[in-house]
Amino acid sequence: MTTYITTFDIPTLHRHAIGFDRLFQELNRTFANSKTDGNYPPYNIIQNDDTHYQIDVAVAGFAGSELDIELKDNRLTVSGTQSKPEEEVNYLHKGLASRNFVRTWPLGEHVEVRGATVKNGILSILLELVVPEEEKAKKIAITFAK
Repeated sequence: MTTYITTFDIPTLHRHAIGFDRLFQELNRTFANSKTDGNYPPYNIIQNDDTHYQIDVAVAGFAGSELDIELKDNRLTVSGTQSKPEEEVNYLHKGLASRNFVRTWPLGEHVEVRGATVKNGILSILLELVVPEEEKAKKIAITFAK
């Protein structure tokens, strides 16, 4: 029997992400040391264009007062704490999770949080890469000597 091992090299992805230069290194380090459930709640990271990104987090069942978003030291943290205890219900099948969570993402340098909205049970956090003028690439004029 032949066993195939597939590896996914996260650090090589940083070459394709503007503004998230260190994000993949941080993600790799964070998840390597993580002992929490890395699958809850599910989320997507979307690149809308060269400078706008979005993180979508599934938060169905959480009220607005039960969700919290915090940005500190270039780390974006989303947490959900359900205030009421779950009622005793005789489930025939329980496929919807109802537990507290904390999810943290390290943000790249110069990435700013522009807002957050919840629509249809999805929390969307809008991010923008704002590079200061002094750090942007500059065009250098070429002069030809005679």
